[in-house]
Amino acid sequence: MPKNKGKGGKNRRRGKNENEDNKRELIFKEEGQEYAQVTKMLGNGRVEAQCFDGVRRLAHIRGKLRKKVWISQGDIVLISLREYQDEKADVLLKYNPDEARALKSYGELPDTTKINETETFGGEEDDEVEFDFDIDEI
Repeated sequence: MPKNKGKGGKNRRRGKNENEDNKRELIFKEEGQEYAQVTKMLGNGRVEAQCFDGVRRLAHIRGKLRKKVWISQGDIVLISLREYQDEKADVLLKYNPDEARALKSYGELPDTTKINETETFGGEEDDEVEFDFDIDEI
């Protein structure tokens, strides 16, 4: 096995968060599109999404988003409806929590929508666990 002198992997992650912080224009739904919330990750580039028109659809994450934008459960997404299959759709765009709140305030999303950034784990990360070690025993 050849030695790679002084190189410790992880070099490919350099330009990762280039689309953080730059404010993009808020995109509203058009004809044939709908807002949805991801209910389940299905793998293989697909998600189950609860659309805000009341229908649960199988949505496919399009190639442009697939490796660059990580979509997780509870995310608000914009999907494109298929004219020939009502139960399937394509994820066009993922809204970040700020954009989702903005959509909610514009009345685009129902008020009952839960916009969760980190609430997936129950939000109990502040519990401090203390260990008492008796140094005398060691």
